[in-house]
Amino acid sequence: MSDVQRNMHETCLSQTGFYRDNSNNEYPKEWICYTLSPKLGKGHYWVYYCSNLFSISIMDFYFYEDLLFKYDQPHYISINYYESVSGEELKPYKRLSSSYIKAHFGNGLYQASFHKNIPVRCIGIIIMPEYYEDYLKAKYPGEYENPLNAFLSVDGSTDFPELVYLLNQIKNCRFTGAYSKLFYESKVAEAISLIVQKTKDNTPAYAAKQTSQQDLENLASVTAYINDHFGFDIHLDYLAKIACMGKTKLKYTFKNVYKCTIFEYITNKRMSHAEHLLANTDLSINQISQIIGYKKASSFSETFRKNTGILPSEYRKLSNSR
Repeated sequence: MSDVQRNMHETCLSQTGFYRDNSNNEYPKEWICYTLSPKLGKGHYWVYYCSNLFSISIMDFYFYEDLLFKYDQPHYISINYYESVSGEELKPYKRLSSSYIKAHFGNGLYQASFHKNIPVRCIGIIIMPEYYEDYLKAKYPGEYENPLNAFLSVDGSTDFPELVYLLNQIKNCRFTGAYSKLFYESKVAEAISLIVQKTKDNTPAYAAKQTSQQDLENLASVTAYINDHFGFDIHLDYLAKIACMGKTKLKYTFKNVYKCTIFEYITNKRMSHAEHLLANTDLSINQISQIIGYKKASSFSETFRKNTGILPSEYRKLSNSR
């Protein structure tokens, strides 16, 4: 049994209410199914393993109460695409949103919180060092490139249709036997190729360098301002003055430090507050949209759907269902 299976799946899933379910046959026998205890929620977590090289996960479940995932990670790199989710990663804090690529480097303690009654629907690939270091280096001597930085560079991508299409191909596949192994191995290799090539095609024009302490302090002032004013119109020109930077430097430095754009940061703050208002108040959708900074309820609803995978009205109904 690999470290990924033991630490991430067997241990973590059992601690959070999942149990190994040999009776589920939605995916072929090569997959292992974990079913969520009906006392805690509903749904399944499927895993496909290829020795100690990689694993593929398909999630489709929801919890009745907010739940914290917590486990010690072995070293690995992963890529995920959420069709629906509401929650956040902790240390460092980052909101989980749907319809974007989530890349991750496993190292040390991992913590993430998933919000109650909101479906977690995700397809992901975990690649172990035995694959992205030993196997690839031996297979392509003299041409090998460590894909770690390429994976991290696509974190947060919202425009990567080729990779999303590939992940959905994996999700919809029901091959079994030797041909399933050939299929999954080829798709993992293709995913790595797509990610590395996208990084080469999108090398940032602004030279990468370590952010100075003064710039970090200025960025902290920018985020503090956004945290207090996300319900109002926020203009980049004004943020640049707060940061004592030009607009181009501010945009690049902000993304380099916070791993998201300024627009995405503002949107995340708005969506987080919207979730609270939808679940804990009787304010109308239109009132909530005005409070968090949207002039039209339709704009708010569409943005909320893109971030969570469901509409505000559906979120409120689910949040109040128990």
